[in-house]
Amino acid sequence: MNRRVVYTRGGSPAEVLTVIEEPEPVASEPGQILIRTTAFPVHPGDIFAVEASPRELEDPVTPGIEATGVVEAISPGTRVAPGVEVGGRVAVFPQPGAWSQWLVADAGAVVAVPEELPDEVAAQMLANPLTAVMLRREAQEHVTFGYDGCLVQTAAGSSVGRLVTGVSQFHNFTLINIVRSARGAAELRKRFPDVPVVSTEHPGWADEVRQEAGGRPVSVALDAVGGKMAGSLVDLLAPGGKLVTYGMIAEEPISVHASTLVSKSLTLRGKNIISGWPFEASPERRASDIATAKQIALALTDQFDVAATYDLGELSRAVEHAGRPGKVGTVLIRP
Repeated sequence: MNRRVVYTRGGSPAEVLTVIEEPEPVASEPGQILIRTTAFPVHPGDIFAVEASPRELEDPVTPGIEATGVVEAISPGTRVAPGVEVGGRVAVFPQPGAWSQWLVADAGAVVAVPEELPDEVAAQMLANPLTAVMLRREAQEHVTFGYDGCLVQTAAGSSVGRLVTGVSQFHNFTLINIVRSARGAAELRKRFPDVPVVSTEHPGWADEVRQEAGGRPVSVALDAVGGKMAGSLVDLLAPGGKLVTYGMIAEEPISVHASTLVSKSLTLRGKNIISGWPFEASPERRASDIATAKQIALALTDQFDVAATYDLGELSRAVEHAGRPGKVGTVLIRP
């Protein structure tokens, strides 16, 4: 039997998600791979998708975009990525409906997992590292970045934020991290002693960022928060600067006056690894990015924290934990 998470209406995940049992699926069409899932993460985007869904859905929907597992069958005539074979460990992304004990995945979304990586890292090997790669590319496209300009990022203690910091150190980018609390700042300094961290708990945090920049222009800001924070980042950006928004932690909209954009010649960009990268990137770029994501997972294994691991029978507890403020690491579910 296959155990699968579904919901039939939008709302609080702890209230609307349920687990159903059904016959195991079969990979019968060319291009399909049958995977027995061993772990999948609860990403913030997964929770948001459930909460933002209509109050009533025509058909049950299974959440999730990423998982790791073991290949059980490959349909005839299917072209697979290097290392993908029956009995081998794989990661899957983007895979709609990943919260399932068994998956019939599109072969193009299936990637072999290096044997050095445990399941806890393999379950997070693609979505967050690929987001870090996407954000690095956005930053490097700015004309001054990497020369005299510096980079700032919000939610720097998040799973993506820590990977961006590790990638920035590897490439010798000048980075200033921004977090919500002094406690979070202290934790991040332990992980990355050489990277400045500023807490927005302090009323003068924006001036602290300018001080850490040391006279260098703030060329690019990576923002996972939105709302008022995005407006504050716009104020920090130097003329010609670029704001890249990739998250929606804040509930209020971003408010920026047109005169600010015009007078400072700013660029505002929205990026989404789920709806953007799979369709915007060429096959060659996707292959290169996936190879880089694997390198990130291998080099920064210690940054793939796991907040807790639950089984499917503890689904409500798992999604509640995933939504806790101040949580460090990713919540995993083992079906």
